[in-house]
Amino acid sequence: MTISNRPLRIAIVAGEVSGDILAAGLMRELRVRHPDAEFIGIAGPRMQALGIQTLFEMEELAVMGLVEVLGRLPRLLQVRRQLIRTLLDNPPDLFIGVDAPDFNIGVELKLKRQGIKTVHYVSPSVWAWRQSRIHKIKAATDLVLAFLPFEKAFYDQHQAPCRFIGHTMADAIPLVSDKSEACERLGLDASKPFLAVLPGSRQGEVELLAPIFLQACLLLRHSHPELEFVVPLVNPRRRAQFEAILAATAPELPIHLFDGQGRDVMAAGDAILLASGTATLEAMLVKRPMVVGYKVNALTFWLAERLVSIRTFALPNLLAGKNIVPELIQSGCTPEAISQELNRLLAQDNSALLAEFTRLHQLIRCDADQQAADAVLQLLDMP
Repeated sequence: MTISNRPLRIAIVAGEVSGDILAAGLMRELRVRHPDAEFIGIAGPRMQALGIQTLFEMEELAVMGLVEVLGRLPRLLQVRRQLIRTLLDNPPDLFIGVDAPDFNIGVELKLKRQGIKTVHYVSPSVWAWRQSRIHKIKAATDLVLAFLPFEKAFYDQHQAPCRFIGHTMADAIPLVSDKSEACERLGLDASKPFLAVLPGSRQGEVELLAPIFLQACLLLRHSHPELEFVVPLVNPRRRAQFEAILAATAPELPIHLFDGQGRDVMAAGDAILLASGTATLEAMLVKRPMVVGYKVNALTFWLAERLVSIRTFALPNLLAGKNIVPELIQSGCTPEAISQELNRLLAQDNSALLAEFTRLHQLIRCDADQQAADAVLQLLDMP
């Protein structure tokens, strides 16, 4: 039976919150063109709400750091074997790996060798470290969907199929994000100053960063006693984890916790303190000055220093091609350094920075869900 006279069947694997958002947007757009499309894979709550057949929970893959992965490696390998076996027993028309390259590229390679078309959505940072990985990516994928324009240029240099589609968040977020409206949705007093604090979506990130971020908030209160703090937590596990760290570290802080609602929390803030990752792009798109902090296991960082060819990690800096937001990494990620940078941001005129954020927003505002769906269907020779 050909695809033309049966439902389109696509396997999708997302490994963390940002991947769940991207995959759900793509699924919705594919359903517009093919209402009876079927989806199977590893999914987060947004994908599950769209009816994907979930083989494993997304939390299984949400592990940070090279060293941290080692403890979970047996289970990760078991999940990957079972996933591949299931998809080979009943092959989909297409497999889409959303980010999570350490997991997905290996799956894509095995499936492609068995004749299943494969797409990798969100380019791995192959341009930044271990550039030789481009050869495995090229072997494993029929197409890479990239949301940064310089990524496509790198793939073109290596004759690897890639399409720049922009980013879904740039489409979804307005060019101006109003603080008062965000505060109203959150039940906050918009006349008060707020610092949005985002210590990450993974267990390891929150464990390492939350105590440092909270200590920085305590220091910041000395110079800004009127400042209050807003924190979004991605799921009940992270909320419980953060609440325990808060009780041990800074129980006296005037802090408001929210379940999800990360974008509104950012928009309610006068500035943002956050972990490096996709959230830095979102912070740029809501046009708030930010300080980016990040810390990993010491051995993970030691290994990364020897593999990484760039010295900046925050997406606004990578997209701009220069440092426009402060990054405090590893030993530089201290409460004192963070509070110093935040004090500077809260005191200065940030209009030039916000104008640059707007320029970058427009650069990657390309109707990404539609472009991604176009690319997938073109690969399948379907309308």
